[in-house]
This record gives sequence, C-alpha cells and structure tokens, in this order.
Amino acid sequence: MNLTQSMNRKQVRKEPFPVSILSLTAGAFAIGMTEFVIMGILPNVADDLHVSISTAGQLITMYALGVAVGAPILTILTQRIPQKKLLYLLMVLFILGNGISVFAPNYAVLMIARMITALTHGTFFGVGAVIASNLVPPNKRAGAVSIMMAGLTIANIIGVPLGTFIGQNMGWRASFGAIAIMGVVALIGIIAFIPHMKQDKPASLVQQVSALIQPKLLLYLLIGALGNAGLFTVFTYITPLLVKVTGFAEYSVTWILVLFGCGVTIGNIVGGKLADWKLMPSILGLYFSICVILTLFTFTVYSPLAAVLTIFLWGTASFAVMPGLQVRIMSLAQAAPALASTSSHSAGNLGNAAGAFIGGWVITHLSITSLLWVGALLVGLGLILGTACYIVERKHSALQAR
Repeated sequence: MNLTQSMNRKQVRKEPFPVSILSLTAGAFAIGMTEFVIMGILPNVADDLHVSISTAGQLITMYALGVAVGAPILTILTQRIPQKKLLYLLMVLFILGNGISVFAPNYAVLMIARMITALTHGTFFGVGAVIASNLVPPNKRAGAVSIMMAGLTIANIIGVPLGTFIGQNMGWRASFGAIAIMGVVALIGIIAFIPHMKQDKPASLVQQVSALIQPKLLLYLLIGALGNAGLFTVFTYITPLLVKVTGFAEYSVTWILVLFGCGVTIGNIVGGKLADWKLMPSILGLYFSICVILTLFTFTVYSPLAAVLTIFLWGTASFAVMPGLQVRIMSLAQAAPALASTSSHSAGNLGNAAGAFIGGWVITHLSITSLLWVGALLVGLGLILGTACYIVERKHSALQAR
C-alpha cells in the first residue's frame, strides 16, 4: 500500500459527521411535536372549540391519513424542485399550518390546518432521508438516517411533554405557536447548513410509479406496516393496560412513557449502526427480538418493575429496526428513492392506524392482556415475510456468483 492510499484511508476514517444533518434533526423534532402534542391537549381543544373528545380525536386520525395519502402525491408533484429548496418550502408550509392552528376560529379551520401540516410530514422525512444518506459515505447511510429520525424520537421525550405543559398552562394555541417557532429554527438551519446538492435528472412519473410498485418493494412496505401495526396495537392502549392490569396510578404512566421514549431514542441510534454493519440480519434480528419481548410482556405485565423494564426494551427494539428498513426500501427503488422513502412513512402510518383499530377489536372481543400476544403475532408475520425475502435474495445472489 503506498503513502497516498494510506492517507486517504485515514481521511475517510476521520471524516466528521456532517453538522448539516442536525438541521434535519431539528425539522424532524418540530414535526414530531406537531404530530403527537395534540394527544396531550385534546381535552383543551375539545372544550375550547365546543366539540366532543371523539370528534376532536379525528384531528389525529385525519393527520395520519394526510401523511399516508398526501405524502406520496406531494413527493411526485415536487420531484423537479431541487431538494434543498423543497425542504425549506416544506418547512414554510409547516410553519403556515401551525400558524393557522394558533388562530383557528373553529374546528373546521383547525382540521384544514392539520391537513396542511400533515402534507409536509412524509415528504420531509422522505427527502430528508435521501439528503442525509447522500451527505455521508455509503457505509454510514443508515446511521445518518437514524440521526435525522432521532428528532422524531426526542420530540416524544422532550417536545411533547413541553408542548403539553405549555398548552395546559397557556392555552392549546400556545402549543402550536411554540411548534411554529421551532419550525422557524429548523428553516434557518436548513437554509444555512444544508448544501446545494447535484441532483440526477428526475425520473418520469411512469418510471417512479414502476419503481414503487415492484413486488419486492411492496413486500418490504408491508413488512414495515406489520411492524408498526404490532407496535400500535399495544402502544395505543398502553395506559389502560398499565393502570388496569399492572396496577400503576395514571400519573405514573407519564414517566413510564418518558422511559419508553428514552428507549426509542437509544434504539434509533443503535439500530442505525447495526444496519450499517449488517443490514438484513439486523432487521430480522430486531423483529425477532420484538416478538420475544412482546411475548415476555404477557407475563411481566403483572409485575410493575418487570413491566417497566420490558417497556424500555420494547421501545428500544421497536425503533432500532426503522433506520435499516428505511435504507433497505430506498435501495430497492433507485429510480425514485425519495418517493420510496416517503411511501415508507405512508405505510408506517397505515400500520399505526391498523394497529389502533386491531387493538380496539381485541379489547372488545378478547381481553386487554391479549393485546400483547396479538402485537407479537403481527410483528411475527413481518419477520416471516422478511426472512423469506432474505432467503430468496441470498439464493439469487449465490446463483449469480456461479
């Protein structure tokens, strides 16, 4: 090995992690706040706008549907806009949506504002993931995506409790005002730090749709949706589960969910590193771990200490799988990586909605403790599909190598 090669290798090893990715993290944090803070201030919104809690709850449902349906459409419509410009246009739309929420005179206007904000969600994460992965060497792509996604998980630990506190003490409109300010901070970071990146000629609409509807990619979107469905089958009803079965007081659940959020954040970072090390083995190993943890939860749910430990491990494993799955989906649609990445979030949100519905059905027709094994079963289905894909891919690679 000559001296030049040696120096180049050292430079690659010492290459710092781009600070610009942190501006994407800030944007993800703001989006995470606006998605989840509504849950903590829902009674305040309902009282002020004179609607029922169930009607106010539709603000959550419609947001999820806005992400699931609107994000791929918006990504296709904006494919010719340079990625940096698209990011700050999305943040301007995000700030506008939250600004309208602050001054919304009635429920209908607030619903429109939520739908506007929802449109930015999936497209921001889709384009942001592509940019983050292009800012680092190929062997650090999943780690870069996980750093961006950390904003979403940190929002659950810090942003949502803070936004809820603001809403409960200063009025729910102040919560959206704080989120809009966070959006302005993220916008400044994107303008200042995200570099202008050379883009390949955008694929045609036919090419993008063709890239998206290939069977293998659709299968991985289904695997991701099943994982999210398993998560939200349990997580949607975690408070009644911990109160009625484990015996915790309601006020204790808040701190348990903060611990869950800590596990989510740790898992997101560790999962990115695992995926950069061994992509598919890490995804399958984590799905298997989630199945085991949820199965154990059916026993530990009766013990307060064991239940808390299980919840922490569950949060860690559930979100550790996401960076790797995102990178895998993007790699399968090289003609339309942003659309594929956005569709991953759409599939995830459909999984969230399906999980909440399945969980409600389980509580009604079986029992609240059945949520745990049903959640494990859904993740297990994702594991079976993922394993089958991996085996087929390995066999195909072996045949090509001959």
